[in-house]
Amino acid sequence: MDRAPVSGIQRWEGRSVCLQTYGRGEGVVAMTDGKRAALHLIQGEAEKEGGPQKESGGIGPLRAADVEFLDAYSRAVTTVVDAVGPAVVSISVGREGSSGEGVEPIGSGSGVLLTPDGYVLTNHHVVRDANRIQLTLMDGANLGAIPVGFDPPNDLALVRANGSGLPYASLGDSSSLRVGQLVIAIGNPLGFQSTVSTGVVSATGRAMRSLDGRLIEDVIQHTAPLNPGNSGGPLVDSRGRVVGVNTATIAVAQGIGFAVPSNMARHVVSQLLTSGKVRRGYLGIAGRPRPLPRRVVRFFNLSRESGVEVVSLSSGGPAEAGGVLPGDVVVAMNGLPVQSVDDLHRLLSEVDVGSLIRLDLLRGTERLTVEIVAGEAAA
Repeated sequence: MDRAPVSGIQRWEGRSVCLQTYGRGEGVVAMTDGKRAALHLIQGEAEKEGGPQKESGGIGPLRAADVEFLDAYSRAVTTVVDAVGPAVVSISVGREGSSGEGVEPIGSGSGVLLTPDGYVLTNHHVVRDANRIQLTLMDGANLGAIPVGFDPPNDLALVRANGSGLPYASLGDSSSLRVGQLVIAIGNPLGFQSTVSTGVVSATGRAMRSLDGRLIEDVIQHTAPLNPGNSGGPLVDSRGRVVGVNTATIAVAQGIGFAVPSNMARHVVSQLLTSGKVRRGYLGIAGRPRPLPRRVVRFFNLSRESGVEVVSLSSGGPAEAGGVLPGDVVVAMNGLPVQSVDDLHRLLSEVDVGSLIRLDLLRGTERLTVEIVAGEAAA
């Protein structure tokens, strides 16, 4: 028959100990006063008399400010995740087999709902070549989706889910980001749904190549850990606004992730919604960088020491129609300096199709200006 615990104080080699026996009394535990105090601390028991006696290895009065700071940080992150997390979707993409039997999985990624009627922003490389798209919400609901439009130069895509009344997030102003600012990445890395990681903005205004070779401008570099499957997921600020779309990491580095800025995404989404594609200006020029002799730079008072040499022209294209010749060197467009093909791409992305473009050229020993009507680049 079990007996109630029996306890008492005895002398043990000159020290006070507490003896306590449970059950039938087969086991006897000797506990010193020091161990009993430690047990009280571990179990969270308050001191019976006099309050705290000294700073402990746990959380003491001197660390209260640090604790409060960490609590504020945690509250900021959890508040953002509670608000934006339901709008983040897992994207599974597939392609019908060559024999027409079944769907072959070809990849997965993340996306973020921008409207309650199902418009989802993601990366182009996530949904490229897919003819079957399935979205999974945080609550486990599965929705089919169809593509709305793609923008490979900025690695962005818009798809629409088959649903309504869905949770959604808002695009913020990426131009207001500051280096060191807290950012939160939400996505589905390696198939682990609704994963959250945090970091800070490391740099703004970075540039990186998209899969089609064009330069993506004003890319956000940050330290929030990313893994395969995070692509297309949102980068969010502490107010719960989407400030970027996570797109890439450097495989051999740690703590270096990149996101397409939300201001770029807003421009792309508006064009995809209105016309199903992003309309960009087109000149019909194939060019290469051309260093300029220093005397030429000084003589023509140029701000750059290189330009873009015209290698060839598209037959019947806008540049040919405007009088540009092979061998001409483009040094400015609409008054802004041009020293690389990337500069031309960037400036053309800001030009409306059908608008008038002024190109400053060097031809032999002359500097001249030609006017060209911008064509439309192929989608």
